[in-house]
Amino acid sequence: MQGLIAREQRFTERHPSLYPAAVQLHRIRRRLRWMRTSATWASARTAERLPVRIKRHKSLLRRTLSDDEMHLQDGKVRNLELASARLDGLLIRPGETVSFNRVVGNCTRRKGYVDGMRLSNGEALSGVGGGICQLANLLHWMVLHSPMTVTERSEHSFDPFPDNGRVLPWGTGCSIVYNYVDLCFRNDTDITFALSVRVGERYLEGELRASATPEHSYSVFARDETFLRLGGEYFRRNEIWRTVIDRRVGVQIGEELVRRNCALVRYVPTGVDVQDITPLDGRVGDPRAA
Repeated sequence: MQGLIAREQRFTERHPSLYPAAVQLHRIRRRLRWMRTSATWASARTAERLPVRIKRHKSLLRRTLSDDEMHLQDGKVRNLELASARLDGLLIRPGETVSFNRVVGNCTRRKGYVDGMRLSNGEALSGVGGGICQLANLLHWMVLHSPMTVTERSEHSFDPFPDNGRVLPWGTGCSIVYNYVDLCFRNDTDITFALSVRVGERYLEGELRASATPEHSYSVFARDETFLRLGGEYFRRNEIWRTVIDRRVGVQIGEELVRRNCALVRYVPTGVDVQDITPLDGRVGDPRAA
């Protein structure tokens, strides 16, 4: 499904007049999938703190950009406040699945969402509900440090900004488009988890807690970071891995490949090695198709 969406996204990039029809088609497909699924969706909430902390993380709300973009960051903060309230306190019991889009819903003006910064074709633009991807990024990062299973996640097809001040590895972020580009994860353990998310003065703050201590802990990192140049375009590739650690003895017992990423770069990479490639390398046209 994600591969199909990516191919159709590249098609509509070349034929933008077809974009509205493509969105409607994707939304219909998703509604049909929701109707037919056997998944048990997480919906219960708690005000209590479960006893075991799994992962805590925070991300900066406002970054230094041009003056005409700062008001979009203010709008983003408002959107994050609304979306975070929908996720805060959510319980994920054994066998349950979380869908970001089902929990947060459609971010419309009627619900109080405002114009915020969103990414479209690698550019920072104004859009209602813009900025909630930052919340999905936070959730994804915390879930990767837990034994829960990520069942759906789409990355941004563009790398819009250099790594100045980057905290998390590139390629761990998420793209969210209601309702068909989603972040979903499932609790395949016998432990109950709970989400805590809030917007502070400077940071979006999150914590994942559990009813008991899992058998394993995890460390997440990037590997094989590569910049490619094809004609006049640049692409970025890497792999996201995580180590599995036995909590009882603190010893690494394995490694897992989480994701291979590739995105078109919207800036000229500097200070890094760039590998020139051609269609003869087996990557005809767009390296993301490889």
